Amino acid sequence: MATVNGAQLMARSLKQQGVDYMFGIVGFPVQGFAAEAQREGITYIGMRNEQAASYAAHAAGYLTGRPQACLTVSGPGVIHAFAGLANAKQNCWPMILIGGASPVYQNGMGGFQEERQVELAAPYCKYAHGIEHVHRIPYYVNQAVRHSIYGRPGPVYLDFPDDIIRGECEEDEVIDTARVPEPPRTQADPDAVEAALTALESAERPLVVVGKGMAWSRAEDEIREFIERTQLPFLNSPMGKGTMPDDDPLSVGAARSTALREADLVFLMGARLNWIMHYGLPPRFNKDVRIIQLDIEPEEIGANVPAEVALVGDGKAIVGQLNRALDNRQWFYPSETPWRAVLQEKAQANMDAVQPMIDDDSVPTNYYRAFKDIVDWLPHDAIIIGEGANTMDIGRTQMPNRLARHRLDAGTYGTMGVGLGFAVAAAVTNPDKPIVSVQGDSAFGFTGMELETMVRYNLPVKMIVLNNGGIGGGVHPLEEGRTLPPGNLTYGAHYEGMLEALGGKGLYVEDPKDLRAALDEAMAYNGPTLINVPLNPRAGRKPQQFGWLTT
Repeated sequence: MATVNGAQLMARSLKQQGVDYMFGIVGFPVQGFAAEAQREGITYIGMRNEQAASYAAHAAGYLTGRPQACLTVSGPGVIHAFAGLANAKQNCWPMILIGGASPVYQNGMGGFQEERQVELAAPYCKYAHGIEHVHRIPYYVNQAVRHSIYGRPGPVYLDFPDDIIRGECEEDEVIDTARVPEPPRTQADPDAVEAALTALESAERPLVVVGKGMAWSRAEDEIREFIERTQLPFLNSPMGKGTMPDDDPLSVGAARSTALREADLVFLMGARLNWIMHYGLPPRFNKDVRIIQLDIEPEEIGANVPAEVALVGDGKAIVGQLNRALDNRQWFYPSETPWRAVLQEKAQANMDAVQPMIDDDSVPTNYYRAFKDIVDWLPHDAIIIGEGANTMDIGRTQMPNRLARHRLDAGTYGTMGVGLGFAVAAAVTNPDKPIVSVQGDSAFGFTGMELETMVRYNLPVKMIVLNNGGIGGGVHPLEEGRTLPPGNLTYGAHYEGMLEALGGKGLYVEDPKDLRAALDEAMAYNGPTLINVPLNPRAGRKPQQFGWLTT
């Protein structure tokens, strides 16, 4: 009878479960396993830092709909990747972290890089387990994938000790498991569906908020039908952008604060009332706001603000229920209402407020002027990665998305450093789409060596660094003798030179009038490019009414 070793069996099991991509850094004891994964047909991307690898893995999971893998060495390698586990858990994105470990028979003896990896991983994921026997590997992979995508998606961890990787068993001893099917699309109580429509009909100032949970559930077709039939004003969350096109006439993104503050009823579709939505509380929300809440997670219902109607289940299935229920109602929100007029007036006022900055050709430039050319240049189907403080926040308002799952940014955890890992994942999983990463200089610095990864695999990511020489904002020029402020970075640093040195194409654009030509040159280049745009260090956002609650 033939034998199989742990590395082979793990690679086979992952591929069976739809794990097509693995991001990581090899070393003891996982080097041989990475090679087995490649032989099994899994695309392995060698990264420069485990944090970036873990960020890439869960972005790939979100984009593909199945958990993708991050592979690390034992001890410090696993610890570094916990950043991705934590971010994936908060974002509700699937991934599998596979951590090498010292041999089981050395447990407690002080082995090389020995660590309590399963115990430490558990708080950051939905499922964490050590593999104790070679023949049970398929079972643990099945369990990990099931936990990762069923219910609210999230990360999982498998501990893969050296003696299990190298260990063998007979083929007829292997515990065979089936591929985990796609998650069941659970529906809401029909009475709750009718109650939700009745509540919407009763509202004077309704608002639909479309969250990234709906993008995950692939509900864009159902949502677009629902909005078209009801004519309700809607607001996309940062990574819900594109589930409904940002440039749809019913979008109130340009009047976000007013829409949230004055709506008398908010329909949360796969969005949470956390910090991104200001907890649903005054002064950012109406103190008497009524909530309809759609979520896959029952425990999320009523968080921070009680829900008048709860729709618990899969987003795609439930919006389909709403659309069928509309057949018996023939209701839509009128086109001429005071609420629409308020939103349109505020949207126009906000656009008027930033127009002078958009038209400002001063050198060094400001965010809005830079985004003017970026927006005109962006391909319709570009996957946009936004990262930084002002860079990300302003970019959310200026760069539109028209397709679902085409926006990746710091997300629920507010994590800086995700950008280049996300860009690698987007480029690997979507080789037919333009990948555009717009970062601040601080955000870029967290994982800047992933430029070498992009060059090595010839990933044609188009990167733009909006460089203000600081965290939030720089100080330039610095007065002689003055103590360097904590948030100061090197103003005008030539980050594009890093990419040039590594074999990509770098461009430095000081005058905003030269930016569009540089963008076109970057897009025409068959490989990674970085455009470094020095900004006025004092450039910022338009004034906010509630500055302390902007986030």
